[in-house]
Amino acid sequence: MKYIVYLLLVLAVASMVFNTIQLDFSNLLEGNSQIALISIFAALCVAVLMVIMIMAYRIQDKQNEL
Repeated sequence: MKYIVYLLLVLAVASMVFNTIQLDFSNLLEGNSQIALISIFAALCVAVLMVIMIMAYRIQDKQNEL
């Protein structure tokens, strides 16, 4: 399960990079830039959730050692 979390984290970061390239900074809220901006925020949410999951796994491992 840990490997899936890391894989999703890497995919979220890759999605953020790809969508950042797609942005048109002169018109951020029009056309494809709007879709890219929404996708960046969605990937950011996924990345934050995966970091929380990784931290939860580390806490669980430390509790199991005791």
